[in-house]
Amino acid sequence: MSAVPPAPQPAQFHPPIEGGPLIHPGRWPPNLPWTDIGHLAKWSVSSFKFGFGPECLQDNDPDTFWHSDGPQPHFVTIEFPRKMAVQKISLFLSFPLDDSYTPAALSIRAGTTASDLQEVRSLVLDKPDGWITFDVSAEPSDDGEGFKPVNVYILQVIIITNHMNGKDTHLRGMRILGPVEEPTPWDDPFPFVSVKFKMHEFIR
Repeated sequence: MSAVPPAPQPAQFHPPIEGGPLIHPGRWPPNLPWTDIGHLAKWSVSSFKFGFGPECLQDNDPDTFWHSDGPQPHFVTIEFPRKMAVQKISLFLSFPLDDSYTPAALSIRAGTTASDLQEVRSLVLDKPDGWITFDVSAEPSDDGEGFKPVNVYILQVIIITNHMNGKDTHLRGMRILGPVEEPTPWDDPFPFVSVKFKMHEFIR
């Protein structure tokens, strides 16, 4: 009788080392302190094969993926309806599954319109497998801890090259993360928990 396999454990958060990307080997998005703001934006891609469009980047299914279908470089464009602060990007990449379709060199560009995008970060990856989370900006914050967020209307992730000189790209997941939300002064440090108390939490 075979043993029952252990239940999968959620990926743990580990601080980055010297500004490098966070590596989470699991297939599912890790629990991170930064806010996911990707649902507020309109997503588009440079090209895609039928059934493998930009919706696969946000469906939380590790078995689906965006599959580009055009000349390099390939890119994902995220357009917000208003200026947003973006802190980090998370990508799910799997070299063991995708081989030469796996991105190797990335460029992150940001701006207010499609005509004024400028590179704010570049990244080189070596056979990644899991969720890769990295700062959008390479500019240190004022206190010297971490990096500044980038305030943008448009963010673009450009895949410059793939591993093994592959042409098309597979990208299995993508999340756009805002800064960590600081508690506001009116936040209650001792909030009500029970339903009966929460019913009377606000003055009518």
